[in-house]
Parts: sequence; structure tokens; C-alpha cells
Amino acid sequence: MRHNRAIMEHMPTSRPKALVTAALSGPGLVLLGELADLVIDSWLDQPTLRIYNAEQLAERVAAEGANIVIVESDQCGGALFERDEPLIAVCSCRGDPNNVDVAAATAAGVPVLRAPGRNADAVAELAIALLFAANRRVIAADKDVRAGEIYKDGTIPYQRFRAWELAGKTAGLVGLGAVGRALRWRLQGLGIEVLAYDPYAPDATSSFEELLAKSDIISIHTPVTEETSGMIGADAFAKMRDGVIFINTARAKVHDPDALVAALTSGKVSAAGLDHFEGEFLDPAHPLTTFDSVVLTPHIGGATYDTESNHTKTIADDLCRILAGARPVNIVNPEVLDSR
Repeated sequence: MRHNRAIMEHMPTSRPKALVTAALSGPGLVLLGELADLVIDSWLDQPTLRIYNAEQLAERVAAEGANIVIVESDQCGGALFERDEPLIAVCSCRGDPNNVDVAAATAAGVPVLRAPGRNADAVAELAIALLFAANRRVIAADKDVRAGEIYKDGTIPYQRFRAWELAGKTAGLVGLGAVGRALRWRLQGLGIEVLAYDPYAPDATSSFEELLAKSDIISIHTPVTEETSGMIGADAFAKMRDGVIFINTARAKVHDPDALVAALTSGKVSAAGLDHFEGEFLDPAHPLTTFDSVVLTPHIGGATYDTESNHTKTIADDLCRILAGARPVNIVNPEVLDSR
């Protein structure tokens, strides 16, 4: 904070105005209030889900007279970058600002800021939760207790819920970004050997084929790209160890759901934990809902108060730098600074 205050001493006197549709909190929010007049209208404070499309956001920004935009999921493009007076910055409170038309922002000379690693610990913790819950069939066991069926169908719980312990097993991480790294040390602390495949991370030293063949647990932590879309399909599942546990806290497009259902049915995959579905919805009649060894959560990996505080501070620090004429740390299009 002392460094930020030193930077602020060199900032222009005209006070900017920021439209904030993201959820913000923590010390970073105090700093933002010192930097700009804030119009805060968080999407999390709405009675129903509200995500502005590009036209709606541009209209809202114009109506507020804002010259800084801080969003999380709203679409930033079109008229937002066609203003007579360019925005000071567009800030996406995401690691991957895929809700921003970066090319249009760059053409308009608008810096795009992001918040990498904001939810790394949160998602890693959920991956651990899904792993244990799926392996030990915690949800099914809880359901039996609540239904008074501890001795369901004349069996005892020890017969129905036995599982292999995870200590001593091998986990394979597909993707070694901030979340993958946060999960790696947690798994190692549990006594699990960790392999990683990521062609863009020098310390991910396993090939994809090796990871599939050697892992008792496979956890997905890669963004959706042309390379990764559908990469975990029938062929990949066939190459996995029998009884593998499959975890995906990234994006559903990385795996083929039909292939996963087939692998669960055959026993190739013994358990699974999933935190994302296409269109943010899974049909209650989908076959995945029929397996008591599958744990399904509605895209809540990053849903912690810490995630909110983390991205607030990251964005506030970089906005402070931009307003003072310094170079921001987490800028997506640094070339716009050179043209100013």
C-alpha cells in the first residue's frame, strides 16, 4: 500500500469515474475509492443472474459517464471501444479475460487489465473436496443416513462404501497454470505423487500419453482452446488406468461427456467430480446424475470471499499504476501503452 500511495502522488488531479459490475471487497476496494468515483452495481447483488451483453454495457457506461470499467462476466466490445474519448482502462476480474474483445480494445488504445490467479486456491480446494467426496462416495453415504437407510438392502455401510486410500497414489494434472500449481502442492502434502502435462509450462515434464497411463487420478486445469477442446474423449479414457478418478474443475468442453458416461458404466472410471457443464446447466435426467460415485457442483470453484478480495486488489494496484503513468503488471495488451 505504501508503494501505491507513492505512485498516487504523481497521478493527475482530474478524478476518473468507474462503473463496477463485478463483486469487489477488501483493501483493494478502499484503494479504488481513492483512485476514482465508483458506481458499484455488482452482478452478485441482483435478484437474478445479470450479465450485460456488449451493447447493454456500452449503454450503461455512457449513461454513467464512466471512463473506467470493472467487470467480471459482462461482455466488453462493440460500442464500448467506439467512444470519442477512449476509456482509461477495461478491467476484467478474471484470469483469462475472454469476455473482452481485446483486439477492439487494442485498436482503440484501451488497456485491458486482468486478475491472474485470483481463484487458484479456491478452485484447488474444491478439486480436493470433489476428489475425496467422489472417492469415498460421501454424498451417497450422507443420503443413506438422511433416508434412514444405513443398512440399505440388507447391507452394512462397510460393504457399500469401501474405497482405496489416496495416499501413495499418482495424480496427473492436465494444465499447470495457477490452479494446477495450487493443487499440486496440496496433493503432494497428502502423500500423492503428482505428474503434470502442459506444453507451455517448463516444469510440467510428463507427456500426455504418460500421464494417462500412469495416473490413478486425473484432474483437468486447462483453458478451452483449439488444442484442448474435447481432448479427453473415448480414446483418452481408454488409455487411462482401470478405476481412475476423473476430476474437472476447469471447463466441460475439455472432456466428452458421453465418453465419460461410457467410462463410468464400464468401470474404467471409478469416480468423478465435475464443476462445470455446457451452458452452465446439466439436465437432471442426464446419465451423469445416476452414478452415486459422481459428484456434481454448479461452477462454484471460485466462489470464495477470498477470490473476490484477491481480484479487487490485483485490479486496484494496476489501475493505480496506469493512472500514475506507470506500467501495470497484469495488462493483456501492453502495446497500447507504447502508443500513448
